Amino acid sequence: MATVPTSAKVVVIGAGIVGNSLVHHLARLGWRDIVQLDQGPLPNPGGSTGHASNFIFLTDHSREITDLTLDSVEQYKEMGVFTQSGGFELARTEERMEELRRRMSSARAWGIEAELVSPEFVKEKVPFIETDQFIGAFWQPGVGVVDSLRAGTIMRERAMELDALTVVPNVEVTGLDVEDGRIRRVRTDAGDIETEYVVIACGVWSPKIGDMAGVSIPLTPAVHQMISVGPCPQLAEREGEISFPIVRDMDTFCYERQHGADMEVGSYAHRAILHEPEDIPSIEQAKLSPTEMPFTSDDFDPQLEQAYELMPELLGAEGAEMRYAINGLLSLTCDGWPILGESEVGGLWTAAAVWIKEGPGVGRAVAEWMVNGHSEIDVSHSDIARFHEHQKRREHTRLRTTESFIKTYGIIHPAEQYESDREQRLAPMNDAQKKLGAVFFETGGWERPFWYESNAGLLEQYGDAVMTREHEWDARWWSPIINAEHLRMREAAGVIDLSAFEIFDIEGPGALEAVQVTCVAQCDVPVGKVVYTPVLDAAGGFKSDLTVMRLGDDHFRVVTGAAHGPADRHWFAAHVPDGTTLTSRTDDVVTIGLWGPRARDILASLTSDDVTDEGFGFLTCREIQVNGTTVLASRISYVGELGWELYAAYDDAAGLWDALLEAGAPHGAVPVGIGVYGTTGRIEKGYRAFGYELDAERSIVEAGMQRPKVKTADFVGRDAYLAQREAEPQAVLCTLVVEDHTSASGVKRYMLGGEPILRRDGSSLTDGHGHHPYVTTAGSAPSLGKHLLMAYLPPAEVVIGNELAVSYMEELYPVTVGSVDATPLFDPANERLR
Repeated sequence: MATVPTSAKVVVIGAGIVGNSLVHHLARLGWRDIVQLDQGPLPNPGGSTGHASNFIFLTDHSREITDLTLDSVEQYKEMGVFTQSGGFELARTEERMEELRRRMSSARAWGIEAELVSPEFVKEKVPFIETDQFIGAFWQPGVGVVDSLRAGTIMRERAMELDALTVVPNVEVTGLDVEDGRIRRVRTDAGDIETEYVVIACGVWSPKIGDMAGVSIPLTPAVHQMISVGPCPQLAEREGEISFPIVRDMDTFCYERQHGADMEVGSYAHRAILHEPEDIPSIEQAKLSPTEMPFTSDDFDPQLEQAYELMPELLGAEGAEMRYAINGLLSLTCDGWPILGESEVGGLWTAAAVWIKEGPGVGRAVAEWMVNGHSEIDVSHSDIARFHEHQKRREHTRLRTTESFIKTYGIIHPAEQYESDREQRLAPMNDAQKKLGAVFFETGGWERPFWYESNAGLLEQYGDAVMTREHEWDARWWSPIINAEHLRMREAAGVIDLSAFEIFDIEGPGALEAVQVTCVAQCDVPVGKVVYTPVLDAAGGFKSDLTVMRLGDDHFRVVTGAAHGPADRHWFAAHVPDGTTLTSRTDDVVTIGLWGPRARDILASLTSDDVTDEGFGFLTCREIQVNGTTVLASRISYVGELGWELYAAYDDAAGLWDALLEAGAPHGAVPVGIGVYGTTGRIEKGYRAFGYELDAERSIVEAGMQRPKVKTADFVGRDAYLAQREAEPQAVLCTLVVEDHTSASGVKRYMLGGEPILRRDGSSLTDGHGHHPYVTTAGSAPSLGKHLLMAYLPPAEVVIGNELAVSYMEELYPVTVGSVDATPLFDPANERLR
């Protein structure tokens, strides 16, 4: 048995599926002197890897999670520990059947073999199922189960064969030492380890370990109930562990999975049963393992009855009894994503809140990230740096996971909002907005008006131009008022609350160096210049896109979106040299947007400063007096209209908001929500958005955002970007126009995003990366009277007027290519910006 060494390059805490994968991939990529610790024995140290039902369904509506899952399956297959069984997701209701049609869209978009099938088809493969309990199913032949403990052993052994790994089980981590902002030491009950890097990969215990270094890992251990019934005579004669497809009975939030002669039944239908990491019993105290808690039958009984209804002859067979029952712990986060990446403590990494189906993929991605500075699979949604301060509270995590647990098998709308722990961050004009009937959506804790019921009167004024949606799903979390507000902004002006912007200032002698090395665009510009710029990783993929204002020789202000703002701040902070500061201004400065053909008239009525085109040019900024308030005005637009972003002190913002609406009223201005700013305004102009069109797997060239020259100053990703400019693009971002929305039922349907783009005959397209095209953004273009889609297409399909199709809820709708570069369909000459 190995002893705890005194030093290591990297210490990985955890020997579950994630930690095992991570040490394997770090070794494969050339790292040596790796130490892996776990408090339990091997091969099963007592975490969720050892008790989970370890089946893998392939399709998720998230491309990131799906890519991690598919990569994990390939790794499991290569190790010989994956058994393919196929799997069904059942629908008992028409609402669920519609959701399964949406899952088919995701499967097609991600290139996964799947089909919708009848109850009779299910019966052929699962003969003991009752077909009168459901109306249809989603079939994925690639579903299967994995021996996760064997996989972990193989991966550890591979790292040890490379003479890269020392494994020490049965060791308790007692502390993490941080010095000068970096991890320096791991303390254990068997000795201390000096180290450059630490990775916390210990599942439900991760928050407890993170706290030792003052780092929040906001996940909560939550119970998933599972029983095993057997022996079932229908299963006893079958060879191997599994020979029937796995069944997910989605509307009862249960699954049934064969395990030898037994049938496992698991439930996500019970109340949320959450625990604190500190309250998990020790190995000595646990009856089974620390993450196998005592079974609470009252929580499970209703689901057991439904399982009997679905498989009565099997589960009710003579001699079959409940042989195993646990409340198994797994990790949940406040937003449902894993927690990956380097924390605010240098060298301290996390790989937590990961399920078995994603484990090897996550291990590879995090290892690549640590070694190369980026991963092949884009994991930006899972970045630990994404959390705002209020999201790091355990109370926030508990409230959100209490709400979301029951939605594990739920039908979740793409725009669905959380109800718990709201109103964490309010704009100073929030009270005024409530009086206007604002409908708030949350981003980063900020309550942002998506539309205003006070503008309902515009619906009659604009009539059919508001493009009302007939189908409830298409219209859920949406309102035609958004399109009415859009039309009024294009006709007159709109005032938009942008308080959620993440704002930080970089000041000092190294400020120019900091922005030059992080930004693609030239930032060595005159004071008062505004720069829109991509931010890249070392491989030339997008880290972000944002704006930078030069406010002084050694003073730059960075403005980015709320959702990704903390991650952007973390990235810039990592590139700020000594003697230079990065200061968050998000809570001090409030941004209000004013745009539309009458915007200049409105602003001029409130200021004596020159706001003419000659006196205040596009992409410039300066302080002006607006209604007696000092405001930093930036002439820029994300909606394709003349106007400004106005930055005011928090205490002055409510007055500025009121003044703009009052002065704008005679000109026809109205308050306008984020539904216009984030979708309708930008899609008409073909503006790209990070997390939609822009991600780490796309290039500036493919996004159509390259400029004639590349600055000589070095920046992250420069070499990769230069190579991309010389090569032929493997995909090209285009704007597509939906030509006909009429479904087979006669109801017009409107895509929401994520749908596959196909040929008119329904056959698949594949780009140079091996990806199938899918909709990155979908939205109304009220000024054009069309519904637009943005998607990356194979270069051969990039022809204006090319006729293709979009698959929505398993029906094909005709689309044509409207734009093949960054030229917008609305106001292509950008005359309205002047």
